This record gives sequence, structure tokens and C-alpha cells, in this order.
Amino acid sequence: MLHYLGVILIGALLTFSYAPFSFWFLTPVLLSGFFYLLLNTNKAKSAFNTGFVFGLGWFGAGISWVHVSIADFGGLPIIGSVGLMVLLCSFLALYPGLFCYFLYRFVKLRYWPLLAPFIWFVIEFLRSWLLTGFPWLSLGYSQIQSPLSGWMPVIGETGVSVILIALTVSVALSLKQKSYLSVVMLPLIFFTGGWALNKISWVTPEANTTSIAMVQGNIKQEMRWMPEQEAPTMQKYMNLTSQHWHNKLVIWPEAAVPQLESSAESFLLKLDAQAVDSDTGLITGIVNYDYDSRQAFNNLIAVGKLSPQDTQGQYHYMHANRYDKHHLLPIGEFIPFEAWLRNLAPIFDLPMSSFTRGDYLQPNIVSNGINLAPAVCFEIAFPRQISANLMADTDFIITVSNDAWFGRSHGPDQHLEIAQVRAKEFGIPVLRATNNGITAFIGHDGAVISRLPQFEAGVLSADLATTTGFTPYRKWGDLPLWLLSLLAFIWMIVDYSKNKRQ
Repeated sequence: MLHYLGVILIGALLTFSYAPFSFWFLTPVLLSGFFYLLLNTNKAKSAFNTGFVFGLGWFGAGISWVHVSIADFGGLPIIGSVGLMVLLCSFLALYPGLFCYFLYRFVKLRYWPLLAPFIWFVIEFLRSWLLTGFPWLSLGYSQIQSPLSGWMPVIGETGVSVILIALTVSVALSLKQKSYLSVVMLPLIFFTGGWALNKISWVTPEANTTSIAMVQGNIKQEMRWMPEQEAPTMQKYMNLTSQHWHNKLVIWPEAAVPQLESSAESFLLKLDAQAVDSDTGLITGIVNYDYDSRQAFNNLIAVGKLSPQDTQGQYHYMHANRYDKHHLLPIGEFIPFEAWLRNLAPIFDLPMSSFTRGDYLQPNIVSNGINLAPAVCFEIAFPRQISANLMADTDFIITVSNDAWFGRSHGPDQHLEIAQVRAKEFGIPVLRATNNGITAFIGHDGAVISRLPQFEAGVLSADLATTTGFTPYRKWGDLPLWLLSLLAFIWMIVDYSKNKRQ
């Protein structure tokens, strides 16, 4: 019993290594403790249970912000909302449980430091893919403030997670065997290597800058889809923007226009004309519904100038310069097993909870000559999708969100942290516009240049430089890790088969 209490506590304490706390040093310390306890198990089933309980603590505390949206906006009684959270965390805990099972069942102890990182990599890939994926709280995100962040432009956040597993498994094994050289040497090698890599300029900021304004309307979630609030909301965004039309680009957040696009056409045409008159391009989130196909899309659309030379607006209903969100949020934007679940509880019938997925690959949005790779809401947590949509002429990554669902929890801070990692990995500035915070400009090095306070209406402006060059991770992505994982699994299978014959 004490074993599992220790394991779940370690998992829960990992929350403090992520934003807004950012005690990054806790991750290697706590993971080393977890693997030390895992070494005390004597059966594959016990190993699975250890990983599962660790996952319950890790996700139960780390994504506790999900409960805010379920309890406040899902319409469930407290027993139902807690039960749904337990179900979600139990599902996510299966992944570390399976990792521990495979590690214990198929890998000799002396090979753990070599093979464990790649088993973790594959298991975490499954977590980012199965049932559309939920890669939140991947271990590498906790290191954006640490020297290990220097590895991100080279091997990405996924590679930093691999380093953390390799490092902490080795430390735990060394402590167990009372051989302390690895406890000192491996952290020294990895952290010094990261520090040195942070000194390398993988990309070069250009001399010219682009003036950009991002508008944070701070519209309460319970008011967003009320018909009587549509006109006041749109007027509020116009009023906030009125002093910032001099910028080359203006960005409004996810679903900032609270009408279906077909209903908001006259407003969008006026917005288009205003932007052209101001020599500006504007991007906004909006929901579109195709009455013929009966499909709804969570869109980003561009209005105003398409290029600096234009004298007329680009907008007309269903014009092509738009982005359809691809990775939809389960329950919030689509209902798994919809025919069964839709009528069970109010949370399965939330407004805008039945969207259609856009294509995985889509053209960049172009506004006033600026090329932007979009990510709507939690899509920013999918580096492979971002990478696939980065073109040679992409100027910025743009991510829009509405984090009002998560109240005063640590969810929005974690969301911002993920966006910082994307900027660091690809060497491209990230523009993050949100309804109620945290709206922020993020430099190509992952540092927050400026940000707006949460729960305040306001406008954030900055002059940002685009970059030239490519980080190694932008060129190669996870390919090196996949190749190493393939070699590791071949070795594991050969060694396991040889042992069975003996």
C-alpha cells in the first residue's frame, strides 16, 4: 500500500514541474524516484499497476482543469463530473501502465536505460494518436525553462522526453545497484549538452519587422452563444480594434464572431472593407455551417487585404483563404460514439459539439502578404501536424483559443507553455490570441515577448521579425527517434526470443 501511495504522490507532484509553477528540476528527480519504486516490483502485473497508479496521479492533478469545464459548463452533478474525470484519467493512465508492463515483461534489467526511452516514445505516440489523441502533459514540456530546452530545436519535445526517461532510468538503476557514477555523469552530460545547444542560433531574425495586434475580448463562456449577446460581442471587438488599425495584421481569437458565418456575412463584409481602408489584414475565428452537407467547421478566416498591393477586400462567403480545424476536442467538439452518448447527459449536448474535421494538410492563411500556419486551440499540442503545415515561406505560427472553459485553473498556463515549445522546436515566432487569456507573442526561441493578463479585455501589439533558416527538428522531425526505436525493438525481440529458447 505504501508503495502505491508513494507512486501516486510522485505522479501528482509532477504538476509542479509544468506552468504556471515551472519547477522544471522536479521532473528528473520525481521520475528517478518513480523508476526506483518500479525496480522494487517483481511481476509484470505489479509493474503495470505501478505505472497505472503513477498515471492516475500524473493526470489526475495535471489536467484537473478539465474538471472545471465539466463541472461549470457540462451540466453534470458533482458525482457525475468527478466520475467522468476518473474515467478520463484512468484511460490516460493506461499508457504509463502499458509502458511499465512492456518494460518489465520483455526487457532485461541491464538494457532498461537503452530500451526504456524508445518504448516510452512509442507509447506516447499512441497517446497522441489514438481516438484523435490527447498529448497534453508530455514530459518534455516541463523543460522549456531548463537547460534541456536546448535539445528542442534538434530533437523536439518528444526527444527531450526520451532524454528524461533515459536519464532517470539510469539514475534509478545506479542508485539501486549503489553505483553512483551515472547519477553524476549522465545529468552532467545531458544538461551541459542542452546548455551548449542553447548557444547555437539555428535561425536568423530578419531585419524588417511586422506590426501585429491581437485582441482579447474576455467574453464570459456562459454568454458566448446567447443570441442577445451576438451584437454586443461583435461591437466590443470592433471597439477594441478601433485604435489598432494601423497594424499590418490584426488577430481575433477562436470563434470571436459569435454567429454562423452565413448569418454574419454582412458584418464580415463591413469588417473586410474597414480593414482594406486601414491598409490592414485581419484574421478571426468563426463557426461555419454548410446547410447542404449539414457539416459544421471551426474556422479561421482572413478578411481585409490579401496582399499589400490590394485595393479591394478579399472576403466573400466561403472564400478559400480559411483554415478548418483538424484535431477536434473530444466531447467539446465531437462526441465519440455519438449515437450512444448524445442523450445521456447535458455535457454530451453542449453547443458546437459536433464539428467536422478539416484536412490534415491545408494551405497557410495569407493576410496582407503574411503567411501563417494555423493551429486552433489544442492543435498546438500536435507538433507533427504543425510541422506538416509549415511551408518554406511560412512567416509565423498562429494559434487561437478560447480558454474561458477552464476558469482560473492552470490549464491556460500549460497551453501557453506548449505554444512556447512549438516556437522553440521550429524556430518560428508564435502568435497566440485567446478570448480571455493568455494572449501572448512568443519569440522564435520560445521566450514570451509580451502577454496580456487573464480575464481582462485588451489589445496586445508588437513588431515581430520573421526568421530565415531551419532548425534540425523542422527538417527531420521525429524520424531519428523512429529509426532508433525500430532498432531498439528489433534488439528487444531478438533478445527475448533468444532467452525463450534457452
